[in-house]
Amino acid sequence: MIVILKQGITPQEKDKVRSFLSEKGFIVKEIVGQQDTVLGAVGKVSIDPRTVELMPGVSSVVPISKPYKLASREMKKEDTIVQVGKVKIGGNRVAVIAGPCAVENYDQIMTIAESVREAGAVMLRGGAFKPRTSPYAFQGLGEEGLKLLRKAGDAFDMPITTEVVSPSDVQMMAGYVDMFQIGARNMQNFELLKEVGKTGMPVLLKRGLSATIEEWLMAAEYLMASGTDQVVLCERGIRTFEKATRNTLDCSAIPVVQKLTHLPVIGDPSHATGIRDMVAPMSLAIIASGASGVIVEVHNCPEKALSDGPQSLYPSQFKKLVHDIQALCPVVGKSLEKIPRVLPQSMKTQKEEKAADMSSVVVAFQGVRGAFSELAARRSFDEDVSLLPCHTFAETFDAVSSGKAKYGVLPVENTLGGTVYDTLDLLAMHPELTVIGEQQVRVMHNLIVVPGTKMEDIKKVYSHPQGIQQCRAFLEKELPNAVSIPFFDTAGAVEYIAKLGDKSVAAIAGAPAAHYYGMEILRQGIETNASNYTRFYILSREENAELFRSQAELNKAALSFSVSDEPGALMDVLKLIADYGVNMTKLESRPIPGKPWEYLFFVELQLPADNDKFDKLVSEIKEKTTSFRILGVYTSVIG
Repeated sequence: MIVILKQGITPQEKDKVRSFLSEKGFIVKEIVGQQDTVLGAVGKVSIDPRTVELMPGVSSVVPISKPYKLASREMKKEDTIVQVGKVKIGGNRVAVIAGPCAVENYDQIMTIAESVREAGAVMLRGGAFKPRTSPYAFQGLGEEGLKLLRKAGDAFDMPITTEVVSPSDVQMMAGYVDMFQIGARNMQNFELLKEVGKTGMPVLLKRGLSATIEEWLMAAEYLMASGTDQVVLCERGIRTFEKATRNTLDCSAIPVVQKLTHLPVIGDPSHATGIRDMVAPMSLAIIASGASGVIVEVHNCPEKALSDGPQSLYPSQFKKLVHDIQALCPVVGKSLEKIPRVLPQSMKTQKEEKAADMSSVVVAFQGVRGAFSELAARRSFDEDVSLLPCHTFAETFDAVSSGKAKYGVLPVENTLGGTVYDTLDLLAMHPELTVIGEQQVRVMHNLIVVPGTKMEDIKKVYSHPQGIQQCRAFLEKELPNAVSIPFFDTAGAVEYIAKLGDKSVAAIAGAPAAHYYGMEILRQGIETNASNYTRFYILSREENAELFRSQAELNKAALSFSVSDEPGALMDVLKLIADYGVNMTKLESRPIPGKPWEYLFFVELQLPADNDKFDKLVSEIKEKTTSFRILGVYTSVIG
């Protein structure tokens, strides 16, 4: 059962409810959600729900209909984010786990670990105990393999995961691994599940060869009932009549499972296909299905691998795959997980440790809760940061400038609407701020209404002017008689109709706004052009920039300058950029306040591989301009 607690419940009242349920024989877990705090109570015992409902501090009691109680969405509506060392799996991120099928020797695991870490993997996999179909096949190095895997993980700052086969090995392995892996053949080895669950450690649970989705989730329930709530599900292909591939990858299971459980789901394209050339396209299919990551086999010399060489990627293939996954992430509304995420968790001094505490970091964004700017902020920062909604662009800049917020997230360009000039103009007015990163968000508009509203009820549609324009074809076809009313913000429009509670009004905005304000999405993806993306700048004061920049490869720069009023002055600067072989990706001009007919030029450049080349270019540009400023050197996409 789910016990929903009142918002004003006292600690003493909560303890009494928890103690009462525990004494009755229930396993009790507290779940703090965005709106409610609940106690999940599961077990073999049965009591009258009214007994609990009448206790002080209890709002209501809801029975759980699914046989998998702890793993069900009924128990927890928000997605669980599993923490494995510095890595987070779930939510709006995509984690890439990679490594060899089996640990073979020191040189092999160290070479592969270095290559996958450099390419973008955040966790290292490798088998030490290998359950094989043939008793004559390589069975793994055992504990010696664990020691080598641990050395490689520590050397390249990656948490490690490996398969546990025997319940008797669990305690020994717990001293080496960061995440246990339950293989497909052991998904229903219930004694093993119970032993692993007792450790409370993260677990990667692979789907059995012929397991139904419910059987898979019941296996997760065994783990959770035994003591761990850090479970990641892994779709690795199921056994069917088809012989062309090793297994049949069931991508359709991923969105189905995500509706049934709060646990994150990833995919294993290597075991699903068994064919190297199919691993990359199936990895992309897994991400497109909504998965929170992939686990891929990589080997520096697959033809000599002791296990699963034909399905192992070469390091160069893996590097390309990570780039392709990163390009796909914005399309599915996610970002690529990296180590560490934005700010390091371990620092040299107590003062720096305090600075790295994400709960003390405030990130400002323009708009109300549920805005696309909030989505960009959440993709760029850890969940523990505090978000500060700001009504205007100027208010957001002021929050960062004054120190009220450490970072700010503001839109700078939309693929359909063009440049957001407010951001550029304010950036010119705030020389104390610098661009430290960039995030891209795919803008997917939805028709959002009060629950129960029908299309024929709608008489007015509120949204930002760009939102209305970007959905013009839908409005003209589906709501020709409805009046479109401009609003300051898309998410703000949802907040407004939520307060009205009127079924004759609707809003156009993103899905997060509908979820946040408890509204209903009547139509999804109503934008005229699906290629609708917004770029967001991440800003900070210079003293806060280095911690952020140090976590990713810098590949872009933004500059502003003005030139003298004479023929060819601008051309001289642009020619310099071309002569240095630097790619200019954006050029804008803005009038300078108080100086009629004079302009400030904004330029974005791709940083050359040679830092000296960029420094020399900047030096020469300064000589040909009347004013010059580096607005920021940063990574073009964070996450």
